Amino acid sequence: MLATDPGASIASIAAEAGVDRRTVYRRFASREDLLAAIHDARLTAVEQAIEDARLREAPVAVALHRYVENVIAVNRTWPVDLARMLTDDAVRRRRDASVHEVDAFLQRATDDGLLRRDRPEGWASVLLPQLMHLVSRHLPDLSAGQAADVVVDTLLHGIGTP
Repeated sequence: MLATDPGASIASIAAEAGVDRRTVYRRFASREDLLAAIHDARLTAVEQAIEDARLREAPVAVALHRYVENVIAVNRTWPVDLARMLTDDAVRRRRDASVHEVDAFLQRATDDGLLRRDRPEGWASVLLPQLMHLVSRHLPDLSAGQAADVVVDTLLHGIGTP
């Protein structure tokens, strides 16, 4: 609900969840506390997605697909406004650590020849999250694995004819 309406009230969130707003307030003292819990859950899920992909030790192509599939699942489960999420310093630090881990992996993918070296520095780091976001939002009928196939193929081969 917050993905489609970031300004949704606690009362409307409670109604959507099928509970009274007092139930929400018993668990979260404020709307900000609810958002903090959601952001924490999303970050934890992203951190787990990175860990499960084994970016440092799995074969690069395998790790790339696992990572993309895992993050697409996270994006679909926790579709929150990332800009609002990053206003908190602690959240930003956790997110930056995850970004650093993925950037190091993408450098590994470039060093191993999976990604081209003739693109601007950091291009894959900018493009990959955008592709995952787009497929998460615009291809909801695909499974996370199928959506990852689309993202990885697009990242590695583009959309032109072979």
